[in-house]
Amino acid sequence: MNITENLQQIKASIPKHVTLVAVSKTKPNTAILEAYQAGQRVFGENKVQELTEKYESLPKDIEWHMIGHLQSNKVKYIAPFVSLIHGVDSFNLLKEINKRATQNERVINCLLQIHIAEEATKFGFDEKEVIELLQSEAFQDLKNIKIVGLMGMATFTDNENQIRKEFRSLKQLFDKLQTLSTQGTLSTFQHTTLSMGMSGDYQIAIEEGSTMIRVGSSIFGERNYH
Repeated sequence: MNITENLQQIKASIPKHVTLVAVSKTKPNTAILEAYQAGQRVFGENKVQELTEKYESLPKDIEWHMIGHLQSNKVKYIAPFVSLIHGVDSFNLLKEINKRATQNERVINCLLQIHIAEEATKFGFDEKEVIELLQSEAFQDLKNIKIVGLMGMATFTDNENQIRKEFRSLKQLFDKLQTLSTQGTLSTFQHTTLSMGMSGDYQIAIEEGSTMIRVGSSIFGERNYH
């Protein structure tokens, strides 16, 4: 398993405007350092404890992304250093991130998670909820968070048409919010990031407009379950 080669292959196969998040969850620091030596700086973790431990022991110019489902009571541990929180799926979570960001005198970048999959297990807002949120006064009051875009996960299936359809629906919502923002109905939404696509489906995601992909097993090999 050659992490450096895998990284080079993936980087060569994706357009320049697409950010690669190397999903390093369950991977040892040695594997992360190998990717780091190969030039990778953006890493994603889905467990708060593992993320904080890695942040403390690895190079400080790494950009850490929280990509898993985040519980409000865990925000305080990552607020001092996290670069981007991917899966923001409730107003309460946004409020907590804002509170902890304020305490750390930071503005934390966030992506709103949109529910696009047919599976009931995936978290996220629907279109109506996200527009209501972005128009609400309560949201405008949160000065220490910055919504930089949207994130979504497709259904776990071999059906490419379905995956494509779900990614496309997220891109359409992304464009719609962009338009509403230009028209002045959503003054708070100057976003650039559309995070969708993982090891199995990132090529489709990029074709459908993704600007950020989360890739783990194609870089580091299969996940270590402990």
